[in-house]
Parts: sequence; structure tokens; C-alpha cells
Amino acid sequence: MATPIVVPGSMPTMVYFRSVGECEYAIYLFIYVYNNENKIDIIQGQKIDSMSMELKQSSPQDCVGDFTYNFFWQHRGAKLNPTDPIPSQLDTSYSYEDVVETLKKGEDVHIKGDVGKRLGSSLGVDLVYFRGSGKELPEVGSIIVDGNAGSYLGMSMLSGAIYVKGEVEEPVGNVIQVKTDLDGYKKFVSITWLLHHQKEIERESILGPNELREDELLLEDGILRSTVAARCRKAAKVHVKGDVGISVGILMRKGFVLVDGDAGMNAAALLNGGKVVVLGDAAEFLGVAMRKGLVFVRGNCKGFVGAKISGGRIICRRTKAVPPVKEKGLEKEDLALLAEFGISGMITLNYRRYEIALERRNKER
Repeated sequence: MATPIVVPGSMPTMVYFRSVGECEYAIYLFIYVYNNENKIDIIQGQKIDSMSMELKQSSPQDCVGDFTYNFFWQHRGAKLNPTDPIPSQLDTSYSYEDVVETLKKGEDVHIKGDVGKRLGSSLGVDLVYFRGSGKELPEVGSIIVDGNAGSYLGMSMLSGAIYVKGEVEEPVGNVIQVKTDLDGYKKFVSITWLLHHQKEIERESILGPNELREDELLLEDGILRSTVAARCRKAAKVHVKGDVGISVGILMRKGFVLVDGDAGMNAAALLNGGKVVVLGDAAEFLGVAMRKGLVFVRGNCKGFVGAKISGGRIICRRTKAVPPVKEKGLEKEDLALLAEFGISGMITLNYRRYEIALERRNKER
């Protein structure tokens, strides 16, 4: 049982719970206790207690805590069946779905051993495919790993926290390391969650050299990240001092992502508002299936620019358009954008505007 230690003070009173249990770790939970009420409101920290799920793994497995079940809508269970038990468990037979549902209930999942790729993918997302809202689930549990974690940890992650005792393989997902509240573990939270909840976090908790300023997150630790700012709904800025992996800005509705280096495949995929600027080169499928917003690439694009888009505009060096995308000349606002990033004069002749025809956009609406 957790032992409460009451700290005297003016109301509301702060109460500290310290729990040292079977998992050999301690963590603090801060709560407000309101006078003359029987209500307890959790305002900070993560609760780890007897309600946690524990998995002992003899070998690392992919897609544990993956809310998409490895993009179930693409394979319909052929690659991963949510109800199948996760392989290599010792003494338990939890399914992939059991883990996700536990996290959705606000309970924690403690993994003893190493984990594979895509740990906590889309953690905290109420996915539309599964009849959700597409928005943040506010009170999901945490994932605690006693060993190492594979690449793409926290892809498109929106809320919750991931704690890892060992090493984390790059590239990672939409996560940033913050000051831990669990001794011996690295703590990762969603970049998008940070942008949405800036008032709820101390800026000093962001580990350097990264920095959270007024409505701007500066990433300059050199870590390669994918799905940066996924599903962002706030007019905030992320400035990446380096390269990004796949799907930067995916499903953004608001915000601005500035990448000083190169971007991997599917940059600005499914963009639904906001702006993505890449000052280096972009890999294939830039702006794939985008609906609204603006994408600008100062360097070169590898091909299939604007595949399946239904709205928005792409500014980049001249390339072969994918129908129904049309190549157009630059307008005044486009030239202003180029000038903002150091392109003017004759060099602007190398750039074009790519979008679908206005009449087609109106018809699809």
C-alpha cells in the first residue's frame, strides 16, 4: 500500500504519495485535496500502483502499446491481430488490445525486458478509425520499460508518458525527453502535447539543448525524429535545427514546423492546416493526401509531389506533377514566402506552385 505523507500548508493541501513495490521503483503523485469536499483532482505526475499491468518479455516485440495496431486499417489483421497474445511473455498472455485498453483506462503498463519498434505509437489518440474523435485522450496511462526500446518510439504520440531505463534507438517518434520523475528512467512526452499544454509544464523541465519558448519549441539535440508535431491543433512553432524523419507535420491542423535540414518521406502527409517549411531536401511523397495548409521546400524534392491531395498548396522547385495536381506560376504571396527564406531575383524562376484545380476542390467539398 502507498503511504500518504501530509505536508502542512494552507488549503488546498498538498499530499505526497510514495510507493515502493514489486517493480523496485518509486514515484511521486501530487494531488489537490479540496476543503469540505470528497473530490480528489490529479494535477501532476503518474500513478503507478497495484492497478498496473506487468509484462515480462524474454525477447523484444514490436508494436506494444501501439494504438493503431500497426495501421490495422491497411492490413485488416494480416500483420497484427489486436486480440492475439504478445509473443515471448513470461507467465502472462496479454494481447496487444489488452495493453492498449489498459492505457486508455489511465492505468500503467510496466514492461520488464527489452521492447521492439513502434512502442506507444499514437499513444493517447482517440483514433477515428475505431470510432473516436481523432483528438487527445487526456488521461492515458504511462508505459514503463526496464530495458531498451527499439526505433520509432512514440510515433504520432499525443498524450501520456513513456519511461525507459535503457537505451532508445533512433529515429524516435513525436517525443521529447524531459526531466524525469522516476529515478533511473528517461522520460519522454509528446511534442504535440507540449505545444497544446504549455501552461501545464515547467519550461525548465525540457532537457537542453532543446528549449521551450513562448509558443515555440526549439529542437537542437540532433536526435532524428519522425511525425514531429503530429495532429497539432495550436498555432505554435516547432523549429528543428537539423533533419527530420518521415511524416513531419502529419495531420496538423494548426501550427508551423520549420526544418533547417532534410525531411524524410511523406512530409506534411494528410496536412489539414498550418505550415511546414523544409530548408533542405524532401524525400518522396511530399504533401501526400494533404487537405489544407502550406508546404514549402527550398531544396530538391525526389518525386510524387502532391499525390492524392485534395487542397492546400505546395511551393517547391519545378518537378513532375502528379495528376490532378497542376503546376502554376508563383503568386505575390509565394514570392514573399521565398524572400522570407532567402530566395529572390532570378532564383525564384526555379520554383513553382502546385495545387489542384479550384473547380475540383469546390466539387469535392
